[in-house]
Amino acid sequence: MGSRHHRPNGAPEAGVRGDRGAAYARVAVLLLLGGVLAPLIAAGLRSVLWVLVGVAGLAVAAVGVWWALAHTGPVRIVGTVLAVAAPLTVLALYATNDLLGPALLSLGLLVLAVITARSALAPAPTTSGQAAAAPRRPWVLMNRRSGGGKVDRFHLVEKARAAGCRVHVLEPGQDVTALARRAVSDGADLLAVAGGDGTQALVADVAAQHDVPFAVIPAGTRNHFALDLGLDRDDPVAALEALTGGVEIRVDLGYAADRVFVNNASFGTYASVVDDPAYRDAKARTVWQTLPGLLTGEHAPALRMTADGRRLDGLQALLVSNNPYGRVVDVSHPGRRERLDSGLLGVACVRVGSTAEAARLASRPRSGGLVRLSADEVAVETDTTTMPVGIDGEHVVLPCPVVCRIAPGALRVRVPRHRPGASRSRGAAADWPRVARLAFGRPSPRRQEPGPAGGGEAGEPPGGPGPFGGAPRAPEERWTWGPIGWRDTS
Repeated sequence: MGSRHHRPNGAPEAGVRGDRGAAYARVAVLLLLGGVLAPLIAAGLRSVLWVLVGVAGLAVAAVGVWWALAHTGPVRIVGTVLAVAAPLTVLALYATNDLLGPALLSLGLLVLAVITARSALAPAPTTSGQAAAAPRRPWVLMNRRSGGGKVDRFHLVEKARAAGCRVHVLEPGQDVTALARRAVSDGADLLAVAGGDGTQALVADVAAQHDVPFAVIPAGTRNHFALDLGLDRDDPVAALEALTGGVEIRVDLGYAADRVFVNNASFGTYASVVDDPAYRDAKARTVWQTLPGLLTGEHAPALRMTADGRRLDGLQALLVSNNPYGRVVDVSHPGRRERLDSGLLGVACVRVGSTAEAARLASRPRSGGLVRLSADEVAVETDTTTMPVGIDGEHVVLPCPVVCRIAPGALRVRVPRHRPGASRSRGAAADWPRVARLAFGRPSPRRQEPGPAGGGEAGEPPGGPGPFGGAPRAPEERWTWGPIGWRDTS
C-alpha cells in the first residue's frame, strides 16, 4: 500500500500531478520572485523600511480592534477610529511615495504564488469510497424549521418517501436520540438527517453505536459537515441519491465528554456568547455588547488546556474540531477541513489579554497569541465546576474538566457518487522547499524511520489517500507512530 508513493533515495521528486505539478511549481517560484522583486525595483533598499511601516500599521490596527472589542465608551470609539485609520494612513503614505501600485502588485503576486504552490502539491482527484448496495429500510429525520424551510421548499419529504424511505418529521420538543434509536430497533438499516449540524451529530452518534450507515441531506443553515463531505449545500435533493445507493466512506467523530460533535466544540468567549438568550435573534448586537466583559471583565473566561502533554493556560477562546481546520487565511479552502479521517482532533486557541499582546499577534503571528495544533485527546478546565460549551453551534453546560477525544473511523457515511466538493483538489500547505525541488527536479531527502509491522514499507509514513480520500501526505513531514497509527507532528 505504501509503495504507491515510495520514491527511491536520490530520485527526483515528481509532483503528485507529474509534469503538470512541476509546471505549476515553476510558475509558483516565478510569482514568488516577482512578489519580492516588485517593491525592490520600485524603491530599492528603501522597500525594507516601507515593509516595516506596513507591519507597524497592522500592529496599530490590531490595537484598535482590541480596544473596540474589549472596551466600552470612549476607548471603544478610539479603537474603532484606529482600526480604520491605521491601514488607510499606510495606504496614503504608499500612494504619496508612488509605492501603492508596487505594494498591491507584490501582494497580488504573493497570493497567486501561494495558490499556485498548493496546486503544484495537490494530488490528482481520486474517487473515494466503496460502492454501496441500496438499503432495504432507510429512515430519514427531517426538520422543517432548519435552513429557512429547505425541507418544504425542495419537497424533500415527498421525494424521500417516493424513494422508499420512512420519513419522520421532527416536532418541537422531541428527543432526536430516542427517535433514532427507535428507528434502529424497528429495523432501519440506514439513518439520515435533513437538518442542521447539531441534529446530524445526534443521529450520527446512534448510527456509529449500531454500525449503521448514515447519510447527510444538507437542509440546515450552514451545514459545515456536508460542506467538508463534498456535498452541494445548495442542492439538498442531490444528496437523496445516498438513500438508495451511492458510495460509503468512513469518517471520524469527536466527543466532548459524552456529547458527540461532527464539526467542533468551542470553549470560552464564543461559548459564553452563545449562552446569551438574545444571541439567536440578534447575533451581531449580542456579540458587540457582551465581548468587553468576556475579554477583560470579571466574567472573562480563563481556560486551561492540556493536549497530548502540552499545557497552555490563560486562554480566552478554544476550538476543538473533529479533524483540523485549514487556516482562515487559506485562500483556497478557508476554514475547511482537508480530511475527516485523520484520527486527530484539531485545536485552535487564542491567548490575547492585553493591548501589547494584540499588537504582537498582528506583527508576529507566531508570538503565541494564536496556537494551532493537533492531538488525540484534549482536556479543558477552568476554576469553575461547570463550563458552557458550544457543540456544533448548540449551547450545553458540562462539568469540568471536559475531556475531548476522537473516535477514528467510527461513522459509516453514505454519500452520492458525484460530489462537487470532493472533486476539487485539496493541496498541501505551500511547502516552499518542496515546491523548489519539484520546480527544478532536485532529489528529496529520504528519512529512515521505523515503520509499523504490516502498515506499509519500513521508514515510510502514510502517503496515500485514506478512506475519506484526503490528500497524500508529503514525505518530508515529520511522523510519529502512535496508538492510532502514523501521526503528523510537524
